[in-house]
Amino acid sequence: MHAMQYEITLPADYDMGIIRKRVADKGHLLDAHPGLGLKVYLVRERGQDGSPVNQYAPFYLWRTAEGMNSFLWGPGFRGLSADFGRPVVHHWLGSGLAHGGAGVAGEADPTTATRDTVRLPEAVDPAEAVERALAELPADPALHTAAVAVDPSRWELLRLALWRGPAPQDAPGIRYQVLHLSRPELDRLPTGRHW
Repeated sequence: MHAMQYEITLPADYDMGIIRKRVADKGHLLDAHPGLGLKVYLVRERGQDGSPVNQYAPFYLWRTAEGMNSFLWGPGFRGLSADFGRPVVHHWLGSGLAHGGAGVAGEADPTTATRDTVRLPEAVDPAEAVERALAELPADPALHTAAVAVDPSRWELLRLALWRGPAPQDAPGIRYQVLHLSRPELDRLPTGRHW
C-alpha cells in the first residue's frame, strides 16, 4: 500500500464552492480506477475546525504502484496541475490499515477526516513507533478507515482516520471535511500490519 497526498492552499477569500463543484463534477472519475484503494477528497476551510487556511488536499491509498503511476502521469493529475499549478506530492509507505464499524461493510461514507504526522526522533526505533501507532488506531464505532504509513526519507509517521460524522474531539491532527470518497479497491487492501 502507498499513501499519497498533495495540498493546494488557496487564498483566504477563495470561494470554496468552486472546489465543491469541481469534486461534484469530477469526483466520480476515479470511482473505478485500477489499483486505487481509496481517494478521499478533503478540504479545509479557513475559520472552521481551527483551520487557518482554505485548502484542497486529496488523500490516496494505492493498492498498486502501477495505479498510482497511471494517475500521476495521466489526464487527471495533468488537469489539476493545469488549473492550480503542479503541487508537491507527499508519499508514504503503507504500514497498516484498519476498518471500523463504518468501514468497508458500512453503508455510510465518511464525512470528516483527521491526519496526524510526527517526525520520529533519531533515538526512536521506527518499527516500535509503527507498532505503537497501529496499536493505537481508534476503536470507535464512527471510524470508517484508519491507516498508518511512514516516509523513510524524513522518518515521518502518518496516521489518517476517516470518520462517519464529526471526528472525536480528542482525535489528533489536522481536521478535514470529506467531499467524496472513491473506493474502487478498498476491500482489496490488506488490513492489519503490512510486513
